[in-house]
Amino acid sequence: MASISKIPSSATDEDLEEEIEHFDDFTLASSWERFISEIEAVCRQWLADGTKNLLKNGAISVNISEELYKVKTDLKYAMKSYCMEYYFGTHNDVGRGKGNDWSCALHDLQLSFGVNEFLVIAPQSASGVVLDGPEASKLLSAVAISLSNCSCLWPAFVPVHVPSRKAYIGIQNMGTLYTRRFEADRIGSQVPLKLMHLEGLYELFVSKFAFSNMDLSMHLFQVNLKMKLTYRTLPYDEDFDVQEPEGGITEPGGSPKSKYHNRKPWDDDCPWSEWYSAEDPVKGFELLTVWSEKAIGSSLEMAELENASPLEAEKWSISPCLSEILSADSDGKRIGFASQLQLLIDALHMSLETQFVEDFVSVEHSRPENLKSTAVIPPPTVLDRVLKDLFYEVEAAQPDYAEGDHKNSRTIKGAPLESLFGQFCLHALWVGDCNIRAFWIEFVREVRWCWEESQPLPRMPANGVIDLSTCLINQKLHMLAICMDRKHQFNQKGPKADENGVFLSARIKADTEVQSVISSQDGDAQASCWECDSLSTPDQDPASHISSFEHSGAVKLGDPEHSACIRRGSAGVVGSMMLLKSYQNMHAPFTQDSPLMTEDMHEERLQAIEALGDSSRFSAQLEKDILSSDMSAFKAANPDAVFEDFIRWHSPRDWENDDNMEKGVSQINAVVESIYDWPPRGKLSERMSEHGNLWRKIWNEAPPLPASEQKPLLDPNQEGEKVLHYLETLRPYQLLEQMVSTAFRATADTLNKTSFGGLKQMTTRIEQLYLTMSTTLRCLQTNSLSVDAEDIKDLKRLCTTFAHVENVITLAASLHRKFMQAPRLSESIFNDYDNFHVPKLGTFSIGHDVKKVFNNEQEVRQGEREVIASMFTPPTANQSWRKVLSMGNLLNGHEPASREIIFTKRDHLCENYYVGHAPKGYQQEFETYRMYVCGTSNDLGVALAVTSCD
Repeated sequence: MASISKIPSSATDEDLEEEIEHFDDFTLASSWERFISEIEAVCRQWLADGTKNLLKNGAISVNISEELYKVKTDLKYAMKSYCMEYYFGTHNDVGRGKGNDWSCALHDLQLSFGVNEFLVIAPQSASGVVLDGPEASKLLSAVAISLSNCSCLWPAFVPVHVPSRKAYIGIQNMGTLYTRRFEADRIGSQVPLKLMHLEGLYELFVSKFAFSNMDLSMHLFQVNLKMKLTYRTLPYDEDFDVQEPEGGITEPGGSPKSKYHNRKPWDDDCPWSEWYSAEDPVKGFELLTVWSEKAIGSSLEMAELENASPLEAEKWSISPCLSEILSADSDGKRIGFASQLQLLIDALHMSLETQFVEDFVSVEHSRPENLKSTAVIPPPTVLDRVLKDLFYEVEAAQPDYAEGDHKNSRTIKGAPLESLFGQFCLHALWVGDCNIRAFWIEFVREVRWCWEESQPLPRMPANGVIDLSTCLINQKLHMLAICMDRKHQFNQKGPKADENGVFLSARIKADTEVQSVISSQDGDAQASCWECDSLSTPDQDPASHISSFEHSGAVKLGDPEHSACIRRGSAGVVGSMMLLKSYQNMHAPFTQDSPLMTEDMHEERLQAIEALGDSSRFSAQLEKDILSSDMSAFKAANPDAVFEDFIRWHSPRDWENDDNMEKGVSQINAVVESIYDWPPRGKLSERMSEHGNLWRKIWNEAPPLPASEQKPLLDPNQEGEKVLHYLETLRPYQLLEQMVSTAFRATADTLNKTSFGGLKQMTTRIEQLYLTMSTTLRCLQTNSLSVDAEDIKDLKRLCTTFAHVENVITLAASLHRKFMQAPRLSESIFNDYDNFHVPKLGTFSIGHDVKKVFNNEQEVRQGEREVIASMFTPPTANQSWRKVLSMGNLLNGHEPASREIIFTKRDHLCENYYVGHAPKGYQQEFETYRMYVCGTSNDLGVALAVTSCD
């Protein structure tokens, strides 16, 4: 008996009447009727919610499109479970008649039948299709009745037969007069020869509405046709053996090439090819040629269309076939710089628990959990090859470290790319999966051999100033290279060093000018001397008393009344400056170069200053050796000089003129004095004239010795041994910290040399990478055991970011090489991929609202078609034997990989028995037949939609 809801006693008559009106008696209803009622209830709910509410309530995005969503519900009928899905879009123009017939974002049913939103009902089984014909018809009838009761015009489909056939039957109520019926099926093999050609497909469509089986080729039927042909390039790695024409190509030496030769890898000229060979991210291209709608009157016209060239198509578009390595799901599968940097960070993490390099990841002392890839000892042959590349196969010319470096590269405290330690870190990434124990020990042994055998240290400059912005190991190697060069100069007595190994330079202060330049050198003294005759008396014309210079090793001053000393080590006269106590020109001495210091040496000095308190006095004490050397050289070059003369030359700001000039101007021009104004009037500054001044004390103690006779400020033997001691006793974590920073900088600098055209987005991405590396690697620049677990996590996240950038750089390089003659297409494809790729950077999963497959298409302009056509090279004999040329529209010998055709027939429906009474003269063009054909010569799918008046 039917159940009746209890009516409250207070209910009004109107409420009672409404309750009775909605009374449903299911006692006499069959299970099929209840099934129809359930479908109707669900459809009414979806209609009432509308698109916006369905999206809010958790509609699922379909992977093929960002604008197609679906909702679903479960139903039961006759002990069977079914799933009904409603597909809808955020826009209503995703179907037919809107210029989107060939959009890759369309669902198969939208493309096959030209519908927008639709229902699919299927059994919840392993196959997901209805295998029984009567069951399929009954299921479709139930949905059709439910939609009719709802006054809903959604088409409904039921999958039938087997899944491989992709067969459907469907129905759509189009109002009170018309009904559309749908049917789709596929032939997976043994396609009839007639249906491989356009002429046979045209006749198949005409047979659906022709009234007899007469010869269809002899009758005219006006139908409309749209066609899309898809061509695919051969995979670039499919056939490496390319056959050359007979008789033809010879080697540069004159010998003919072999009949077959191996094609070079695609990235043979890319900067990373020295370290690894990357898989080409662009596996090929799909070319889509589209013929817009045209009227076809006979099968003969179809035969002519099949012989047409693809160049005659109205629209061309191209889409890249990208490798799986570019997808976010493939993180860690690719072997490249990022994967090796990950191993190096693992080694850094392990090094925090190790005291000595010899015990780092040692097989004898490793715990079981530390027996990772870093414990793999590389074979001796590998080490020999790497050390040979580092130390022996090096060009004689020193590399230019700044060449090709990014502007932000120096913000990372590592070694330059072309330096010895920079190349060591790059090799370490690939030696035994970042095994640094054996490699570092052998590396230091080679460095010591170069030192003991007085061989120049390769890849390191033997001069210049130590760059404190680089890592400490690079600074130490630079110091060692300079010490080795000075040892060698001392042994060879070359032009840069005298018998004591002293390196000299002429110190020219600001606003001064050495009037006489040394043009030749004496065998016993590095710095040649020049004689300047003294002037007789101050009241005489000074110009008449300036004698010409004579070149000699040691020169006695001309006027014995002024001085009986000998001037030595002079680099020439300093402008017009005159000595205070004698009417002599001031001479600039040759001085020793200041001793070089690395970062840790500077830190030791600062710590000593802070410990002793008086920083200014102790700083002068630390500089005592340099000051004493400069003062001795100045005394030797100017025997009659006094302390004030040295200050005027060495530190002009500590000499104050007594004239009426402003103090600032007098300090700058103190050394530019006229020979008519003698003696100069002025005084020492307050700090130089105070009692017990350290500078004056050093001046009084300094002997007059030219730089060539002084003790060297830098002892190359002592400093060189200090460097080797540092390298041999380096703690593992100190080594790994510097290796990680250098490896990131070197790999980024390597990738930065990639040629990828004018891709502004790629330039921005690289700049962002450098800034991210600089920030993340800052924790490794303290030279102390300060790296914690959180820092390791940050470094691993940096590897993920680096991997993404490495992937897009590889893609940019590949596209640039393939579109040299069409750069616009290269930039457009890359920009599309970059916009698709950016939301996924640094993520490990993809939500339902993000497309998983990049399938954007780029329109090919008319002037670019020849460039794209040239990419489809004619198949070779090895390639063409596997292909059966059964279809027309060949492009350089390539048949379409896929052919899609839409046939339509439209009728003018006027006033008739089925239509009823329409306004006079009313006519409407209605699509009565539609057939979608998709496939190749071995696979054919056909979908037919027929509109009828029921």
